[in-house]
Amino acid sequence: MIVLKANQDQVLGALQAVSGIVERRHTLPILANVLIRKTGSQIEFTTSDLEIQVRTTVELGGDAGNLATTVAARKLIDILRSLPADQLVSLTSNQNKMTLQGGKSRFTLQTLPSDDFPLVQEAADFGPAFSVPQKTLKGLINQVHFAMAVHDIRYYLNGILFVAEGKSLTLVATDGHRLALAQADLDADIPKQEVILPRKTVLELQRLLKDGKDDEAAIEMRFAGNQAKFSFSGMEFVTKLVEGKFPDYNRVIPKNHKFRLTLGRAPLLASLQRAAILTSEKFKAVRLTFEPGLLSIASSNAEQEEAKEEIEIDYSGDKIETGFNVTYLMDALSNMSQDMVCIDLNDSASSALLTIPDDNGFKYVVMPMRI
Repeated sequence: MIVLKANQDQVLGALQAVSGIVERRHTLPILANVLIRKTGSQIEFTTSDLEIQVRTTVELGGDAGNLATTVAARKLIDILRSLPADQLVSLTSNQNKMTLQGGKSRFTLQTLPSDDFPLVQEAADFGPAFSVPQKTLKGLINQVHFAMAVHDIRYYLNGILFVAEGKSLTLVATDGHRLALAQADLDADIPKQEVILPRKTVLELQRLLKDGKDDEAAIEMRFAGNQAKFSFSGMEFVTKLVEGKFPDYNRVIPKNHKFRLTLGRAPLLASLQRAAILTSEKFKAVRLTFEPGLLSIASSNAEQEEAKEEIEIDYSGDKIETGFNVTYLMDALSNMSQDMVCIDLNDSASSALLTIPDDNGFKYVVMPMRI
């Protein structure tokens, strides 16, 4: 039976959309496979890692009739990638084998039964659906994702807090040393929903969401007690949620700063990147000295090498000398697209608050370091 017959780029695009969650090594070998369900000319590709499930449905020709099987996702993608983009390819199923043919190339792969594929058990009681433009959600994720913790024992920090309430959508991430918050307005009022999306889910959504200027496609979201479901661009994405209590982010964001300065984002980022070259590999510390008209950035390392940068700034407050992890500052600045950035400070021992001029939707808090 010919399962599908289409151009290489069509088949590859559909498979790549669902394959991001597939791990190379699994305790269950079948989780390295993609579940292929054929109903007439319509093909459904599904992958799962037991906590996340991604599904897309496409029209890819082939014989009439129905079929369900599973085949190694990465092998199939690697083979398709090696073929020309305009190559017509076909996928044929025969007993427990699947054959991919394109031009004079032919590959036969082992299959595993579709009944053995462990689909995620979807919650029965998803809440009301609401939609936002994909571009909006991707923009919010881009502004906060870098502040997520990685393999932290406080498991609720290994992801993003997702708060939808009224006409506002807020995403918050923190690893205990810094915190990023991004907020956008929604078109419609929605009841309050507050969940923690796992790190892997966040990064996969970031990869899949579209953000083209002319692309106003929406993503539909629904939440249950321990699951979230996203529908967008012909895809369905179901994920387990992180259980736990996220820190009160409003208490972390400092208020009533004594001093504020506004300076160019790109020059500051470039100076930090240069100073970072001579930081200690372990501590990544830079010393920032704010004084009237001048910002000095200094770094040093165990070999007693030193770097110093100076930036002219519009600042008339007290002299403040403080230290920060340079990576934390660079992460925030490199994930912003605006020309200018505001820095609010109190004293050398207080957190710094980075914001965007004339935009209340982004806040980034970074704790100081002792140098």
